[in-house]
Amino acid sequence: MGWIKDLGRVIFPVTCEVCGRTLVDGERVLCLGCMAAMPRVNAHLEPESELSRRLAGASKVRGVAAMFAYIRDTPYARVIQKSKYNCRPDIDHDLAMEFAAEIHGSGFFEGVDLILPVPMHTWKKLRRGFNQAEEIARGVGRVTGIELADNLVARRGHSTQTRRNAEERIRNAAGVYEVAYPEELVGKHVLLVDDVITTGATVMACCDALHGAVGTIDVSVLALAATRMA
Repeated sequence: MGWIKDLGRVIFPVTCEVCGRTLVDGERVLCLGCMAAMPRVNAHLEPESELSRRLAGASKVRGVAAMFAYIRDTPYARVIQKSKYNCRPDIDHDLAMEFAAEIHGSGFFEGVDLILPVPMHTWKKLRRGFNQAEEIARGVGRVTGIELADNLVARRGHSTQTRRNAEERIRNAAGVYEVAYPEELVGKHVLLVDDVITTGATVMACCDALHGAVGTIDVSVLALAATRMA
């Protein structure tokens, strides 16, 4: 039924979320030009990257990857915001597929057994309608074939991290996450997935929960975007 899809694209063209140009076959979310101009992070290529140093407070983070730099008030940042506030889980899923395909040959996913999305408390997920981290995890899993797991849970809700400073974010995320069925993760290398890394407080809180519950676990981290630290 490919002709139906093609007809749909003619009647309702899919456009680039950055520049508004009509996308062609093979393009997802962004056109090739905007994808090429995207401000990249490339932390997965640098073992001692600024992003990995930012997460140094979390013990034993094996590798870190982020697709692009989250710079406020830019079209690329607004892509993430549109997903979050306009109920567009397809943006997260499709960008994650693009990123996973890009770095698949770099060895970043080598040895990863499971993908764990940063969890969202049940009530917050019901209000928003989806968890961005889960959509990103599904996109990565679709490309890599790595299984998703739900062992990491949010045992309580917490208020938004937006407009909080680093110290406030750490306090706000502390004690939020816990591990269900930790025996399933013994000896595993897991990929922790989130949408945006800012101070790293949320990721570090998840890592602390994982390492605290499972003594023999390796954790790598992947996000669609990461802020640049001053």
